Amino acid sequence: MEKFELITPCHFGLEAVMKREIQDLGYEISSVEDGKVTFTGDAEAVAYANVFLRTTERVLIQIGKAKAETWDELFEAVKSMPWERYIPKNGKFWVAKANSIKSKLFSPSDIQSIIKKAIVERLKKVYHVEWFPEDGESYPIRVSFLKDVVTIGLDTSGVSLHKRGYRQMTAKAPITETLAAALLMLTPWKGDRILVDPFCGSGTFPIEAAMMAADMAPGMNRSFLAEEWSHLIPRKCWYDAMDDARDRVRKDVETDIQGFDIDGDVIKASRENAKLAGVDHLIHFQQRPVSELSHPKKYGFIITNPPYGERLEDKANLPELYRALGERYQALDSWSMYLITSFEDAQKYMGRKADKNRKIYNGMLKTYFYQYQGPKPPRRTEKNPRVEK
Repeated sequence: MEKFELITPCHFGLEAVMKREIQDLGYEISSVEDGKVTFTGDAEAVAYANVFLRTTERVLIQIGKAKAETWDELFEAVKSMPWERYIPKNGKFWVAKANSIKSKLFSPSDIQSIIKKAIVERLKKVYHVEWFPEDGESYPIRVSFLKDVVTIGLDTSGVSLHKRGYRQMTAKAPITETLAAALLMLTPWKGDRILVDPFCGSGTFPIEAAMMAADMAPGMNRSFLAEEWSHLIPRKCWYDAMDDARDRVRKDVETDIQGFDIDGDVIKASRENAKLAGVDHLIHFQQRPVSELSHPKKYGFIITNPPYGERLEDKANLPELYRALGERYQALDSWSMYLITSFEDAQKYMGRKADKNRKIYNGMLKTYFYQYQGPKPPRRTEKNPRVEK
């Protein structure tokens, strides 16, 4: 089966999580750069990456890379790439997105226009036509320039992979599903441990956690653009990936995952989203303010995305909110806490400095992932198998 170089973009600062996911699927990493991981795989890998990867926004087939400092160099480089291997005679193709960092060619609209013209010129000669109907399947192209090197990829996913298909009801300023999954993977939390999100919003953290606990593939309830590219990715690859995803689901898993929010309508939306994801039986949602956060057991996790001003009309509420979170965390016995926020004074009001602090870009917004690490629970032994989780 033909091998491809596959590009998987991710949030800046979370490349190591993405790399581990790809390796866990059994594929070989080619390179790790800021905001993306590239790996080698065949047609089956395209299907598996789309269905199983939790932390990437999309899966691109790399068409080519080239250095281009002038428009002529860009045109000739793109024209020399083997587009006929990917785009059939009636294919609909366009440059969906172009970005440029530290490069002489930086206008997205000009980059898009030149690349489209170069592909047309190449395919006109190959297919011996002067005009393309473009009434077939879609082939969106994504382009990135970095230090005058252009990387061109074909988007196999279509709608961004953070759209799992379950989040119909959205609270204000939600965290994306891919970012929530990546942050969960940065923590030592596992499906048999307690997890509480006291600012659950539309339920993304609890839902992603429940899907992980039940080993539910994030893409098993949606479709992908490349499913229609049977000349490139045989239909059997998609069927096999989906069958494997369904076989892996652990229907009998038991969890202690809870989502709280002060807004009753938001909690209703969370429940609806969890139902659409097929994990509503694994999560307990409740309308409750952070000041009432409590849990009788030890060794649990708070993992949350609290308000940080962008979604609060009055920033004056933030100190009290973070103070309450800090107090409730201190009252829990041997717990860990992980929170993502752009609120610069978060640690000050929570009354304790984080053990670790990781800078992560949520889109263009600089945020901090504060990590308060509690003690590990004692190991279970045969004599004492019921050690508290």
